[in-house]
Amino acid sequence: MAASAREDGARGQEQGRRGCEHYDRGCLLKAPCCDKLYTCRLCHDSNEDHQLDRFKVKEVQCINCEKIQHAQQTCEECSTLFGEYYCSICHLFDKDKKQYHCENCGICRSKSGMFIAMSQPLLCPLQVNVLVQRIGPKEDFFHCLKCNLCLAMNLQGKHKCIENVSRQNCPICLEDIHTSRVVAHVLPCGHLLHRTCYEEMLKEGYRCPLCMHSALDMTRYWRQLDDEVAQTPMPSEYQNMTVDILCNDCNGRSTVQFHILGMKCNICESYNTAQAGGCRISLDQQ
Repeated sequence: MAASAREDGARGQEQGRRGCEHYDRGCLLKAPCCDKLYTCRLCHDSNEDHQLDRFKVKEVQCINCEKIQHAQQTCEECSTLFGEYYCSICHLFDKDKKQYHCENCGICRSKSGMFIAMSQPLLCPLQVNVLVQRIGPKEDFFHCLKCNLCLAMNLQGKHKCIENVSRQNCPICLEDIHTSRVVAHVLPCGHLLHRTCYEEMLKEGYRCPLCMHSALDMTRYWRQLDDEVAQTPMPSEYQNMTVDILCNDCNGRSTVQFHILGMKCNICESYNTAQAGGCRISLDQQ
């Protein structure tokens, strides 16, 4: 491990980067669980059969002079800066990425820790056009006490709250969202997905896997579907057939004309609907 510390220091001088693939830092963490030295908790967890508790870290080793010392921002022996950013609670050392420690979240938030995404109207539900707003600096964000996560200031009072939503696992991969280094995507319904899971989901469909609400603005696609329905008349025996539907977007119920391409909600004009009853033909048409 001492050899790897020296190698990290050499790479830092040659490439302007130290540490590991996860963080740029000038020290190794001494794991309180096993007394082994690792660049970060993620490196530790991928090599051990247990997890490193970041909050219990007490000591670090300088990658230059290799002195083991109390966790702090600068080496007490050779003055090596362990990290432009240092949190004495999480023991996070890294480059300055406008991180900040959120007391309510209980961890440090950075641009890789959370994001809020807004989606543009689509011509096709499988096309993705996402506007990303990343965490940092702290003054651009607020902590929603009900959702229990940090959100962009422009969403204050304008988002759908779901209690403790960030403490739930991603419904796609079933992995943790709150402490994940994978950025999260907030759906219009308020549910969270990892961004990578969200992008994979849009290759197959457009609905939230939890509540079936449209995961992005589908208005332009619904209007395109209007044209396709108008240009595709049903056979005569189906032209007067109606069906009861339930809309996944507005939760309204309505009775509409049956069409193989889709059945449009009479309330919100969404095609994100499900059949809620059998088909029937008007008595005067039988």
